[in-house]
Amino acid sequence: MTKRAGLDLIKEYEGLELKAYNCPAGVSTIGYGTTRIDGKPVRLGTTITKEQAQKYAEADYDVFEKKVRALVKVPVNENQLGALVSFAYNLGPQALASSTLLKKLNAKDYDGAAKQFDVWNKARVGGVLKELAGLTRRRNAEEALFLKAVEAPKPKAAETKAKSK
Repeated sequence: MTKRAGLDLIKEYEGLELKAYNCPAGVSTIGYGTTRIDGKPVRLGTTITKEQAQKYAEADYDVFEKKVRALVKVPVNENQLGALVSFAYNLGPQALASSTLLKKLNAKDYDGAAKQFDVWNKARVGGVLKELAGLTRRRNAEEALFLKAVEAPKPKAAETKAKSK
């Protein structure tokens, strides 16, 4: 199990809603962007607690992580994986699957892949493709996470004492 490096990013950009609502795409959603609970679509009128929202977000993350792992054919660290999971959570795994981002990543062009997050900051508004500030912020945050080095685990006190002897 990973540390779910992208979960905080997803929660920040999805926001928390304890009562089901229809998202801009017309899909019933609750919690931190959850659209299915126990395999069933979320129904309008459903309410949950913050604790349930956290549990559903973690379960959703694990589902999306599995889908992302199936698409990525090169080694990635937990931050890169987290950024890709956030991307797929927001846009769908099919968007990642057909993206230049994934093609560059799978060709081991990690820097080129990172630069591709910015391309995905537009949405259709009134039939016209427009850049959205919220998507720009999210893509910038995903790119930053993708590029962030993973910190080495800190040695435990007992390990530090053993090494100093």
